[in-house]
Amino acid sequence: MDIDIQSLIFEFLGGIGIFLLGIKFMGEGLQRSAGDRLRELLDKYTSNPFLGVLTGIIVTVLIQSSSGTTVLTVGLVSAGFMTLRQAIGVIMGANIGTTVTAFIIGIDIGEYALPILAIGSFMIFFFNNQKLTAIGQALFGFGALFFGLDLMSSGMSPLRDLEAFHNLTLSMSETPILGVVIGTVFTMIVQSSSATIGILQGLYSQEAIDIYAALPVLLGDNIGTTITAIIASLGASITAKRAALTHVVFNLIGAIFFLVFLGLFTSLIVFFEAQLNLNPQMTIAFAHGSYNLLNTAIQFPFIGALAWLVTKLIPGEDSVIEYRPKHLDPLVIKKSSSLALEQAKAEIVHMGEFAYRGLEETSKFISSSNPKHSETALQIEGALNNLDHKVTEYLVDISADSMTKLERAKHSFLLDSVRDIERIGDHFENIIELGEYKISNKVNLTEQAMEDLNNMIDLTLLAVKQAVESLNDRDKEAALEVTKKEEQIDQMERNYRKKHIIRVNEGLCSATAGIVFVDILSNLERIGDHAVNIAEKILED
Repeated sequence: MDIDIQSLIFEFLGGIGIFLLGIKFMGEGLQRSAGDRLRELLDKYTSNPFLGVLTGIIVTVLIQSSSGTTVLTVGLVSAGFMTLRQAIGVIMGANIGTTVTAFIIGIDIGEYALPILAIGSFMIFFFNNQKLTAIGQALFGFGALFFGLDLMSSGMSPLRDLEAFHNLTLSMSETPILGVVIGTVFTMIVQSSSATIGILQGLYSQEAIDIYAALPVLLGDNIGTTITAIIASLGASITAKRAALTHVVFNLIGAIFFLVFLGLFTSLIVFFEAQLNLNPQMTIAFAHGSYNLLNTAIQFPFIGALAWLVTKLIPGEDSVIEYRPKHLDPLVIKKSSSLALEQAKAEIVHMGEFAYRGLEETSKFISSSNPKHSETALQIEGALNNLDHKVTEYLVDISADSMTKLERAKHSFLLDSVRDIERIGDHFENIIELGEYKISNKVNLTEQAMEDLNNMIDLTLLAVKQAVESLNDRDKEAALEVTKKEEQIDQMERNYRKKHIIRVNEGLCSATAGIVFVDILSNLERIGDHAVNIAEKILED
């Protein structure tokens, strides 16, 4: 039989493209219709590893990507929201959650793929309701997933008659490690274990591969999917690297264990295929689910050992940006408004110290263009946003109880201070975006422009530092110094703006560089304004 190689390749590639698009759309649609509260879900419900496993399953089912859940987890560990032990539980759960896609494929509704796809697209285009368009997006992805799978399957069906492919599957049956390597490499290339499991389901349903060759490939697919987390952790914190390595070690140990007992595992799958009358796609889904459930059950008691192992493999200390408040105790509110206000003030000072550190990292980024500094500054900005939310909530709770006139004045001052410090974070985030724009568009600032910027940043840093000190110690002298520095910052901004316009007119600097420079000056001037807002309240006291 002659095989049309072009049709085989085109249908396979087109099918895998539509399949991957389907997974992406279905995940995004489910995520949007769930209210996009995944980070909060991961933050709240991972207090112990068992809850972490359950949360990992739920989040992965919603976003249809174990790699996506692991990347989210890596971010939360870096941010100090989650310990490494909690993260390991989530990663285990993500491995179970990702098997849901295979079970969906096992429900053979391929003939309805196009109508489902059509319903989804109509919902996206003809409804303005966000919830309905999100459901439409999930349906479109669901239909695309099956349509892509059908294309892949029809493209692969001639392979069963191809002698070279038949010999390869024979080799995989006799040498399981070859199947593991093929599964690992292919999943690394595609970066989706769901896609490669889908291909495996297609090959098995077309009788192009037997169960003895399919299961080693399945083990390899689970190792290959860890590449996304590894890529996400490159250049990240030590803790993030450890979380990504946990994903690799967990799947590697599982694959080695199941390779040792492959004969027993294969017999188990063949037995259930016959007893439960499973179709070929569902058989592979059942094998995928069984592997991940058993792997999690076996390794779950050794979470502590896994954490110890990755800590030994990636040694070193990490500076974790702590997102959570340190000083707020809700029980104090009922006991004493005065004491609760002191706790709120201590947390706001903590925020102020963060704001100073964030601006310091921003200064280093502008000077060196080292992305390590911008990443740290953006993490701090995220922490400021979270602390702003928590402190504001705490202050609102305090206001529910009766307060003296003096306490009400202090309460009002603290609310204003929270807002000012949070806005400092927004402005240094703007400066980072301008710095990134400067790098990506190869915008060059003159030596004089860089010198002017550094002078103004140094003065702004000093103003922020003294504003925080004046808040902490109610120091009027420090507050007075801030007002003087703010006047200097305003004067600097006017002078440097004029000087830069002259440089642009003389052709020493491009117009784009002029815009970047002036925008950075403007953000620094606004940071000075927020620092002086705090200082003026101290002087009024």
